[in-house]
Amino acid sequence: MDSARRNMKTSTIADLLGSHPTMSFEFFPPKTPSGMTALRTAIRELEILKPDFVSVTYGATGSSREHTIEATRFIQQETTVATMGHLTCVGQTKTDIVSTLDSYAQAGVKHILALRGDPEGGPTAPWQTHENGLNNASELVKLIKDKGDFCVGVAAFPDAHPENRDFMLDAKILLDKQNAGAEFAITQLFFRAQAYFDLVERVRSLGCTLPIIAGIMPVTDIKQVQRFAELSGAELPKPMVQRLQAAPDPSSVTEIGVQLATELCQELLAAGVPGLHFFTQNRSNATKQILTTLQPES
Repeated sequence: MDSARRNMKTSTIADLLGSHPTMSFEFFPPKTPSGMTALRTAIRELEILKPDFVSVTYGATGSSREHTIEATRFIQQETTVATMGHLTCVGQTKTDIVSTLDSYAQAGVKHILALRGDPEGGPTAPWQTHENGLNNASELVKLIKDKGDFCVGVAAFPDAHPENRDFMLDAKILLDKQNAGAEFAITQLFFRAQAYFDLVERVRSLGCTLPIIAGIMPVTDIKQVQRFAELSGAELPKPMVQRLQAAPDPSSVTEIGVQLATELCQELLAAGVPGLHFFTQNRSNATKQILTTLQPES
């Protein structure tokens, strides 16, 4: 494992997934100088945990896009960690997308998470293709593979995508992404291990062989997580909500949330999940606590 991690800037994520269960972190691009300082602090604190890679979410508008590229460039060029840039179809022409790919390539980024993205009205709003843009993530994957030597990941949904709430449609779309050239997938957040296992079973029944990394969000603020769950279609199990609501204070919510996320990770790892991807919300404490339990020797 240590040898693979030392080579993480030259190996692809797809290569690493075949050698050991990967650990990775997701950040979002800050909008202010103080936000960038907080992001850099969180990255430095998590870098010592030797993640296999980190990713930065994507804003399609001009300023948001530049913040994404700036944060991605910082991680790629000033840390020891391999970086994956996000890219969506939302609000962009093909020319815009190729321009962003060029910026990623110039920064040394070799991994892209290709996402259709949600419409401005949210994930349940009707999708409208931008003029001279792309229709879906499969088209985006193909464009990325045609334009450069990138290793491409895509999204997967343990709980049905909120737009259609059709599990088998989601599975067929994931197979389409594989056929377009995707090499691995990362799930949206979920809270039940069985939801992940069912997803894997569905897509394997269709012939999809992509390694599927589990997306994990530690609960540190129940209202915030409820909002994310609504947007992603993730089901919040009643026993989980009851435990969190019974917490006497915010610090206890975080403690319970970390415990729940740790238990979920342990169940997934025991079943052979190829990787865990933590949605950090640009903070480090909860993720560090989970990994200290999962990897006490680190």
